[in-house]
Amino acid sequence: MRRIQNASPRCFGRRHFLQASAFSLSPLALAWLLQSDAARAAPLKPPLQPPSDSLVAKSPPRAPAATAMISLFMQGGPSQVDLLDPKPTLTRLDGQDFPNQIKYDDVGAASRKILGSPWKFRPHGQSGIEVSELLPNIARVVDDITVIRSMHTGVNNHGQSIHAMNSGRIQRGRPSLGSWITYALGAETDELPAYVAMTDPQGLPVEGVLNWSNGWLPSLYQGTVIRPREPRILNLEAPSQLRGEAQRNYLAYLQDLNREHAASHADRSELEARIANYELAARMQTAASEALDISRETAATHRLYGIDQPETEDYGKRCLIARRLVERGVRFVQLFTKNQYWDHHGGILSALPAACRKTDKPIGGLMVDLKQRGLLPTTIVHWGGEMGRLPVIQNDAGRDKVGRDHNTYGFSMWVAGGGFQGGRTYGATDEFGHHAVEDVVNHYDYHATLVHLLGLNPDQLARQRNGRVESLIDGQPARVVHEILA
Repeated sequence: MRRIQNASPRCFGRRHFLQASAFSLSPLALAWLLQSDAARAAPLKPPLQPPSDSLVAKSPPRAPAATAMISLFMQGGPSQVDLLDPKPTLTRLDGQDFPNQIKYDDVGAASRKILGSPWKFRPHGQSGIEVSELLPNIARVVDDITVIRSMHTGVNNHGQSIHAMNSGRIQRGRPSLGSWITYALGAETDELPAYVAMTDPQGLPVEGVLNWSNGWLPSLYQGTVIRPREPRILNLEAPSQLRGEAQRNYLAYLQDLNREHAASHADRSELEARIANYELAARMQTAASEALDISRETAATHRLYGIDQPETEDYGKRCLIARRLVERGVRFVQLFTKNQYWDHHGGILSALPAACRKTDKPIGGLMVDLKQRGLLPTTIVHWGGEMGRLPVIQNDAGRDKVGRDHNTYGFSMWVAGGGFQGGRTYGATDEFGHHAVEDVVNHYDYHATLVHLLGLNPDQLARQRNGRVESLIDGQPARVVHEILA
């Protein structure tokens, strides 16, 4: 430990001691504790109402169907007409002019030439849902999912549509979905973060850290990032020469300081909660090391997730860690693909199959694993991006260069587990896959449905700010999509 000159053991502050110590907390534990500390800190004079922000588990007003959620966010906009929403009309009219009005994002590279899907669809499972040949592993679990073919946000920019899907409005700076859920429900574990974001090794998605921001909620509701490469949490353990008895002595000494400080401030009841948070640090370090150690899993489990294959190894590891986190009480886990990974303005004939090869087997494995472990009935699984693609060619410069432009007026995603029906399609786009025309599901309908399955009412995902109450739904005409619930 670094020596502090001219100070008795009881003369320096507890914060100074933490910062100066060679045993300083890992980034995961320290970030979580500092967030908790900031959120719980009270002014010198007691407030009229005591602060209520914490990650203590809260009971929803109704029995929930789901207690956790894994969101597989395919940033960039997977092409619904090539994956989940077959359109024979596009195949029949391939190469002909599109007969209706169409809204482009990139007018300069646009064309009106219809692009039929190059990939075959066929029915799968007892439900007979048609799925593209690009998603063979998701097709095998189709009887456990509901495909929503009528998603809509109506804003053709990535950033705005991401915010709509992930925070309820197209504006930046609002709390993310995971932040709202942990704000309303707290954590089921006191050893791991309630909300985890898992990023891609090749970069952050569009809008970066805003994807897991707490917005204007207290900072303890922000998502904790787990790195895409080992070590997934830097400096998680103390140096080898400082482990064991030395660290135990340090923690015991810190506990003595904390208790002495609390005893001298008996009128500050919030100190007990803050001290309890600091005492969680060692447990979090141990729990995080164990939860992230996938070497404890069997070889068969590694194969199930595709960890034994180069193309699927990275995403498979993250999917497996997501299962391990939820299994240990983490409330919300979101996995991101890299910036614009599904944004196929050009080269879609090679880029879309590559994106599917990376993710399809790990996702199919995750679904099988959740089900066989009994976790799927209480865990919502979401797959989808912020938009889909248009039915016409973009970048008409040769067959190997063609792509599809943005489409937020009608696109597909799927949901499973946690109270959703399996083996179901819902909603429809027009014959070209451009506009949602039947049972339209807006982003706020999706959020209202999630809130309902978690046993919550929309007004529980709300907080007063600048003289008005703001919420995830925030006055939008949201409906719970009861038709897709079990």
